[in-house]
Amino acid sequence: MRVAALTCLAALHLAPLAAQDFQPPPADGGSGGTRIGLYGFGVRAGVDFTNNGRLGLGATLDLGQLATARLRVRGVGELSVFNAPNVYVGALEATYHFTHDAAPARPYAGLGVGLAGGEACSSDPDCPALWFNVVLGFELRFRPTFNWLLEYHGMNLLRDNRIFVGLTTRR
Repeated sequence: MRVAALTCLAALHLAPLAAQDFQPPPADGGSGGTRIGLYGFGVRAGVDFTNNGRLGLGATLDLGQLATARLRVRGVGELSVFNAPNVYVGALEATYHFTHDAAPARPYAGLGVGLAGGEACSSDPDCPALWFNVVLGFELRFRPTFNWLLEYHGMNLLRDNRIFVGLTTRR
């Protein structure tokens, strides 16, 4: 029993913890062409300034590029809670990055469309609602595979305004 415990303990200390070091797939050479797939993810939290400072939580999936490596497609999920009815949003957005992937700072801007609902959605004939979004933000290098991000998200034709801080993977 003691030998088995020591062997397991040694294996845990000697094995690298590779699962904690996300390695995004490499860009397939060249910058042209459309590539669709799962290239990364991001998480963020912030404030929804529209409704008494609700807490906003969000996640994104980097779904690829359209025509050039700077025009990115991403799926977005967001939740706003506290100080008003909860709002749930699922969106598809296209963002244009003004610098290349290896730049230490990467500003971007984009547009998107999403479906928004809330707690009273079952009794509201206009729910889910179609929301048009504006995205402005930038990423700063944090680690070789992660970036900090600061992002403004104007949703529902700028009727809902959110500021997010978070982490995202780096291609």
